[in-house]
Amino acid sequence: MKFQTLKVLSIAAFASGLFLSCAQTKSATASNTKTQTSQSGKVVPTNLKWSERMLLSEMNRFPKAWMLDFNKEPRWAYPAAIVLEGAEQLYAKTGNKEYYEYISNFGDTMVKEDGSIVSYELDKHNIDYLNCGNVLLYLYGKEKKPKYLKALQTLRYQIETMPRTKEGGFWHKKIYPHQMWLDGLYMGEPFYANYTKEFSKGAEAEKAYNDVVNQFDLIQKNLLDKKTGLLYHAWDESKEQAWANKETGLSPNFWGRAMGWYGMAMVDVLDFLPKDHPGRAKIIGYIKSYTDAIIKVQDQETGLWYQVLDKGGEKGNYTEASASSMFVYTMIKAVNKGYLPKSYKAVAQKGYDGILKNLISVDENGVVNLNRCCAVAGLGGKPYRSGTYEYYVNEEIRSNDPKGTGPFILASLEFEK
Repeated sequence: MKFQTLKVLSIAAFASGLFLSCAQTKSATASNTKTQTSQSGKVVPTNLKWSERMLLSEMNRFPKAWMLDFNKEPRWAYPAAIVLEGAEQLYAKTGNKEYYEYISNFGDTMVKEDGSIVSYELDKHNIDYLNCGNVLLYLYGKEKKPKYLKALQTLRYQIETMPRTKEGGFWHKKIYPHQMWLDGLYMGEPFYANYTKEFSKGAEAEKAYNDVVNQFDLIQKNLLDKKTGLLYHAWDESKEQAWANKETGLSPNFWGRAMGWYGMAMVDVLDFLPKDHPGRAKIIGYIKSYTDAIIKVQDQETGLWYQVLDKGGEKGNYTEASASSMFVYTMIKAVNKGYLPKSYKAVAQKGYDGILKNLISVDENGVVNLNRCCAVAGLGGKPYRSGTYEYYVNEEIRSNDPKGTGPFILASLEFEK
C-alpha cells in the first residue's frame, strides 16, 4: 500500500470524524462539551495517560457513543462496546462522571423503554450483536433499569437459538451457514460467560460455562495451523464456500485482526469463568501457544504486526494498528493476570512502543489519532470476499477506527496498572 494512499485515506477518515463532531455540537450534552476545553487550551490535555487521552479524543470525535465507527445514526454494533469498556475502567479509576455519562447515554439511546434494542434483529442470528451486551450488563449492575434486563434476556435467548455446527460451534451469522470465524469468539463468549456469572446458577451455569469453553476447543481443533501455531480467519464445516479449502474447509490466510479478536476473547472470557472450572487451564494453555506464534511474526524493526501476519515482506502488506493493539493488549493483560510469565512483558512493551512511535499522531489541539487501521474485512457476502492475500491488503485503511482505538485504550490501561 503506497504511503500516499495511506495518507489520503487517513486525512479522509479524520475529516469524516471532524464533520460528525461538528454536526453534533449543538446536541452534545454539557458534560460532553467539557471534554473540548482544558486549562492548557487543549481539547485533550497532554499531561494525561495515553488511555485517557485516547478516550477523550474519541469522545471529541464522536460526542455520542453510538457514533463510534463513524455511524450517522444509532446502530447496535460491536465497535462501541470496546471503547466503552475502556470508559468503564477509566470511570472506575478517575471518578470522572463524563465517562459514565458517555456509557449511560449509549444505553439510554440504544435500548427503548420496552426493552427492545434499536436496529437489532433476532432472526439474523448474528453473533456480532452479543458484544454490546457487556455494556448493558455494566449499566444494569449500576442502574437496575428493567429495560436493560429485558434487552439482556433477548440477547441470552439469541444464544439459545443460534444455529450451530455439528459439534456445537456457533455459526458466525445465519447468512454465513456452517461457518466459525475467529471474530465470533470475541463477539460471543465473553458476554455469554459474563451473563452466566451474573444470572445463572447450579447446573444451568455449569452447562453454559462448558458450552463457552467448547467454542474455544472447536476453534483450536478446526482452525489451528499446527506448523505455525497461527489460526486461520475462518472455517466452513460444509466446505462449500469458494474461499474454503476443499479438504480442510479453512480460509486461505492468517488475518491479523481475526487473530487479535481471538486473543482478546481468551483473556477476557477468563474474567468470568469460575476459578475452579477445568476449562480455565485449557484456555490459559491456548493463550501460551497463541502468544508464542504471534511473537514469531512480530516485525522486529517496528515491533508491530502485519495485516496478513505471515507475509510481512510481500508487496502491499502493511503494519496494521488494530491487530497490533489487540496483540499488545492480550499479552500485557495475560502477564498482569499471571497467565503468561513476566518475561513476555518485554515483547508486549516492544509492540506498544511501536504503536506510539509509528501509528499514533497528536494534533495541535491535543487530540490523539491512531492511524493505519483496516476498516473492515470478512469472507463471503455480497460483493463476495474471497479471503485472498490481495483481498486483505486492498481493503480500506483509515484512522481512528474503534476496533483499534478501543484495544489501544485497554492495552494502555494494562500498562498503567
